Amino acid sequence: MCQTTHRIMDSLTVSTMWGMLGQNKSWVSEFILLGFSSDPTTNSILFIVFLLIYLSTVLGNGLIIMLVCLDTQLHTPMYFFLCTLSLFDMSYVTTTMPQMLVHLLAHSQTISFAGCWLQMYVFGALGITECTFFVVMAYDRYVAICYPLHYTVILNWNLCIRLAAGSWICGFLSSLLNTFFTMSLPYCGPNRVNHYLCEGPSVRSLACMDTHILEVVDLVLSVILVIIPISLIVASYVHIAKAILKIKSTQGRCKAFSTCASHLTVVTLFYIPATYIYMRPNSSSSPERDKQLSLFYTAFTPLLNPVVYSLRNKDIKRAFVKVMFYGRWTGGPQW
Repeated sequence: MCQTTHRIMDSLTVSTMWGMLGQNKSWVSEFILLGFSSDPTTNSILFIVFLLIYLSTVLGNGLIIMLVCLDTQLHTPMYFFLCTLSLFDMSYVTTTMPQMLVHLLAHSQTISFAGCWLQMYVFGALGITECTFFVVMAYDRYVAICYPLHYTVILNWNLCIRLAAGSWICGFLSSLLNTFFTMSLPYCGPNRVNHYLCEGPSVRSLACMDTHILEVVDLVLSVILVIIPISLIVASYVHIAKAILKIKSTQGRCKAFSTCASHLTVVTLFYIPATYIYMRPNSSSSPERDKQLSLFYTAFTPLLNPVVYSLRNKDIKRAFVKVMFYGRWTGGPQW
């Protein structure tokens, strides 16, 4: 009889605990994104600045997509990957910028729990996708410089499409796992996120339970998704450097290096702040500094990509002049 009573009490206790946990998890129905400032004047200035950045990013990357699609002379693996990168960047800024612009002018800076979940997932998915896609672009430069005579044979259209699709799949599956664990935590207390978007570490700090294990898992995932791509990119450029040094003419060396300089610039701008934010202990984090650093890969890198890739690229300039000023092109997309 006593044993039966104890079992009933234990069962009730466990049920009560799970019930309380479920109530706590659903208690926070929305989050408040604090953004950059509470001063209306400062927010108005920031609104103008970020609006210009967003419009320039969409127009610049959209222009590259249009030029690559319209000009058949740009239908090569290199420009296919550049077109895909521009699509990533347009999607990336659209995930965060429109909502941030609204919050800069609106009195309410709330985002629903489901909206936060969705933004965190898509933002993380696109970020991971871009990490892996930079490896694909490094491999493209490696084949072009180390095996120029076999470039189009090795990087045929079937392989190009599979590499691009693989980057998308890797990003969206990896982000699903991380986002699910983060948003399954109990959020029963404060709901003010010290950020301008729902980014994993900022939201996770509000959970009303110990997240140490999840932080360790997150760190391991960061190592896999950041260090491994960086290592592959470095390995590719080591081989590229060796190949360039074997070129006898100075002009040939400069031409070969110039095709890699744009990619190296963009990779540096993207990886340095992302590595700093996601690969350090949370105890050493500074929300204000993290917000500023995250702008490099959420706003500035997508903005600079079209500039970096087009200023020193004669093919892009030629296609732009042909389409914009002469109003003609050499047919539609023939991938």
